[in-house]
Amino acid sequence: MLKIDYKRELKVLYKPSAKHVVEVDVPAMNFLMVDGKGEPGSKIYSEAIEALYSVSYTLKFMIKQSNTGIDYGVMPLEGLWWADDMSDFINDNKPNWIWTMMIMQPELITRDLVKRAVDQVKAKKDLPAINKIRYETFHEGLTAQTLHVGPFSEEGPTIELVHTFINQNGKRLRGKHHEIYLTDIRRAAPENWKTVIRQPMS
Repeated sequence: MLKIDYKRELKVLYKPSAKHVVEVDVPAMNFLMVDGKGEPGSKIYSEAIEALYSVSYTLKFMIKQSNTGIDYGVMPLEGLWWADDMSDFINDNKPNWIWTMMIMQPELITRDLVKRAVDQVKAKKDLPAINKIRYETFHEGLTAQTLHVGPFSEEGPTIELVHTFINQNGKRLRGKHHEIYLTDIRRAAPENWKTVIRQPMS
C-alpha cells in the first residue's frame, strides 16, 4: 500500500522555517470547512473541530479500504480568523471573533465521497456541527508566512513580523488571517506548539 505524507509533499506550505518570513503562492486546494463565531475553546468551536476530524478520518479510512492502494495522513487543522470590527482582535475581544475552521483534503477526495463520509458519521455519532460541514475549493494565492513556536497568546510579535514583511515588499494585506496548527496541544507543552502564521497579500 502506498503511504502518502501530504505535509511532506507540500512542505513549502506546511513546514516553513521559524527563522524567516517567506513569500508563498498557495494553489487552489479542497477543504472541509465549518464556520462559526466566538473564542477558541468555546463549545461551538470544539463541536466544529470534532465534526471536521470525524469526517476527515472517515474519508481516510474509506480510501484505505478501497481499491486505490493508497493510505495517507489526515492533514492538520487550519483556521481563518477575522472580525466585523478588526479592533476586536487588537483588544482581544474573543467573543466577537469570526472563524472558519478547516482541514485540507487530497485531490482523490470527491464531493460524493464527502457526502458518504458525512452520512457514515451521522449514523454513528450525534455531532451538533456535522450539518455545518461544507466542502469547498479555497484558493489563497500570494501570501507571506512563517512558523510561530510557542503558545497562541504569544503570536503577536510573529504576526507583526509577517505584516512588516508584506509592507516592506510594497504589498498590502488582504483576505483573512490564516493559522495552521501543526501540534497536538493536548500532548505538548505550550512552549513547543508550532503554528504556521500566514497572511494573504496583493
